[in-house]
Amino acid sequence: MIKKTQFAMYAIIEVAGKQFWVQEGKYVYLPFLGGTEGDSLSFSKVLLISSQGNTPKIGKPVLEKAEVKAKILGHVKADKEVVFKKKRRKGYKLLKGHRQQYTKVAIDSIHTA
Repeated sequence: MIKKTQFAMYAIIEVAGKQFWVQEGKYVYLPFLGGTEGDSLSFSKVLLISSQGNTPKIGKPVLEKAEVKAKILGHVKADKEVVFKKKRRKGYKLLKGHRQQYTKVAIDSIHTA
């Protein structure tokens, strides 16, 4: 179980239709975003911001004038997902797969107004 007092400041942001829990100084893998290594990003769809000792600020649906600044560390691929289809006694076998692409992002700061 994670204690609430362990986190200094964190936020929940929305990127590409998915929600991610982020914290200052940490990194997170997001769905592939364009850009090169070292580029700065700014996420304005902030759903929640909480800091230690304060009550969390919850948006309806997003917080106004809140943003999360980040920097791209690189692009990576996940492990291969294998899709194998077979129909027994028919001689039918099909093997396909793919590797999902992600962007590794370091969270620099969380700003709120």
